[in-house]
Amino acid sequence: MSDNISYTTEEIAKLLKISKLTVYDLIKKGELPSYRVGKQMRVDAIDLEAYKQRTKGIKIAARPIVVDPLVPFNPSASTNGLRPIVITGQDISLDVLANHIEKTISGVRPLRSFVGSLDSLISMYRGESDIVSTHLLDGDTGEYNLPYIRKLLVGSSYLVVNLLLRWAGFYVQQGNPHQIRGWNDLKRQGIRLANREKGSGARVLLDEQLRLHGIQPNQIQGYASEESNHLGVAGKVSSGEADVGVGIEKAASIVSNVEFIPLIQERYDLVMMRKPANRIWIEHVIQILKSDAFQNELRAIPGYDLSLTGQVLYET
Repeated sequence: MSDNISYTTEEIAKLLKISKLTVYDLIKKGELPSYRVGKQMRVDAIDLEAYKQRTKGIKIAARPIVVDPLVPFNPSASTNGLRPIVITGQDISLDVLANHIEKTISGVRPLRSFVGSLDSLISMYRGESDIVSTHLLDGDTGEYNLPYIRKLLVGSSYLVVNLLLRWAGFYVQQGNPHQIRGWNDLKRQGIRLANREKGSGARVLLDEQLRLHGIQPNQIQGYASEESNHLGVAGKVSSGEADVGVGIEKAASIVSNVEFIPLIQERYDLVMMRKPANRIWIEHVIQILKSDAFQNELRAIPGYDLSLTGQVLYET
């Protein structure tokens, strides 16, 4: 088997017939050595084969592990001498954060997992992620994130830090031909929706607003049609396959023939588990969030409000 062959996490999941989250768990535990190329995590074929042989009870010599003094040595959590930090979410700001972590914190390797807010919190509860991003609206209180975090991470020790504020709202075609302005317009006959997948922040926002406005999902044409990201929703609107979709402002600036109608400013927060082994890198992450270098890079991206960035909003 050639040492030059490598696989993505999706390919590993298919080859082993397991979920992608299980792949991340194997990587986090150090059972599958990995590295990052751009936005992708990759596993070399030789390491995949070694893992398969070990599961069959065949002893394979492990690759050498270099211990960094920044990270308390834990063989089950080491990958090629680096402690992997799985960061969940889809916003580009998380890629910027991952780059800063890689450049400024020694002994760790940031890995990206592109999953929605609810799935991110569940993965943290299962011990499968380290930095979780979330933007979940509780319609009854108007509060973002904390009601969900408290319920899902009950009994855990964690802290919640703001990453940024951003606008969420409607994508409509240029010129807004259907004159869609607010949530009640979704009741109108013939309005076609491009929806997000269950568990995403945009889907939770929509479902909470439908509940508060007394709109039944089965009243809306296209409610069952799901896209996995904001660009997918905006693309459906742009092509005329849908009249409206819910998402963030940035996607509308990327996709042609799409106009954005702001409806709510959402708080996009990070959650990190407070464990002795995490203490040092968490301190460094907060320093990065507050740094001029990180914030200046985000300021170059339209649509972000950094007035709360780096503030600890809640901790247990």
